[in-house]
Amino acid sequence: MFDYETIRLIWWLFIGVVAIAFAVTEGFDFGVSALLPFIGKTDLERRVVINTVGATWEGNQVWLVLLGGAVFAIWPAVYATLFSGLYVAMLLVLFALFFRPAGFDYRSKIEDPRWRNTWDWCLFLGGALPPILLGVLVGNLLLGLPFHLDQDLRPFYDGSFFALLNPFALLCGFAGLLLTLFHGALFLKWRSEGAIHQRATAIVAALGPLLLTALVVITAWVFLAIDRPEITQMAAADAPSNPMNKTVIARGAGWLQHFKTHAWMWLAPAAGFGGIFSAWKLGAGATRKAAFWASALGIAGIGLTVGFGLFPFLLISKTDPRSSLTLWDASSSHTTLLLAFWITVVFLPIVLLYTRFVYRVIWGSVTEQTVLQDSHTLY
Repeated sequence: MFDYETIRLIWWLFIGVVAIAFAVTEGFDFGVSALLPFIGKTDLERRVVINTVGATWEGNQVWLVLLGGAVFAIWPAVYATLFSGLYVAMLLVLFALFFRPAGFDYRSKIEDPRWRNTWDWCLFLGGALPPILLGVLVGNLLLGLPFHLDQDLRPFYDGSFFALLNPFALLCGFAGLLLTLFHGALFLKWRSEGAIHQRATAIVAALGPLLLTALVVITAWVFLAIDRPEITQMAAADAPSNPMNKTVIARGAGWLQHFKTHAWMWLAPAAGFGGIFSAWKLGAGATRKAAFWASALGIAGIGLTVGFGLFPFLLISKTDPRSSLTLWDASSSHTTLLLAFWITVVFLPIVLLYTRFVYRVIWGSVTEQTVLQDSHTLY
């Protein structure tokens, strides 16, 4: 039904949608967890904060699992390069995520302030560290990673973990934390009342300018100071996958020129900045729902900006540009892509409908009275 070129492009879009779904849903989970010790002043207030995401955090985290599985099945070369070269960084993300299920499940088991305060800070770490580390990853994807492929197409990582912690990547990590805090505060504002609602509004008002400033600096840095490689010769888009069958120069036309050449791509950064700015203005006032969805639009715009900017690259190699991986030469076979496509077409709508059903059932403001009435069933 679909030729090899078309199905490769479809899967690039599919995985982009999954990545954005993860960023939007798990983003407010991370933000709520990271804000927990600061926005909740009493034990009861902190239980209110936790239970705004208590019924959905596990389902939201499945998007990350789906993202990793999709990359493994569709772009095995990308999976092998990332998870072998960035093994330490990936383990740090995984270990940080360990704090979340333990914190949610054990925090309210014992009525000891020291016990609960300890788990509150564990939830903080589980909410703050992953967006920082994932932001650092995105920053290094834009800069390029130090890896090369040998004649047997085996990836070899040429850098170290600490080399990932460069100024630009750390700025991206800081922006990732700001973004999740901002998004989480908007979610808390939507689902809470009283003091927590007011504090969430104040946090949105304070973080908005910081987040927009960070995004402006990152955008200017990418457009003005980071080289973008350029493919000068490549096999056909429907040819068998072999990343070494192309010629790449390290310094191409640049990121800014890439967007100028494909003018429609400017819609992505426009949505990113417009969504975050609108969310800040709406969230600093009385608006709830519209502010949150504006933030979701902003996150989607940021994700699309990164994806469009990299296109057709998936991983850029800064030590051997020819080894860079693209969606045209790093994918699985045509048969695998088609089989995975039909599985996704059948099951993804079911997942989305079920997710929509769950949110519809549990939706509503979480208050102190709600927690007191269900003290044995809520976190």
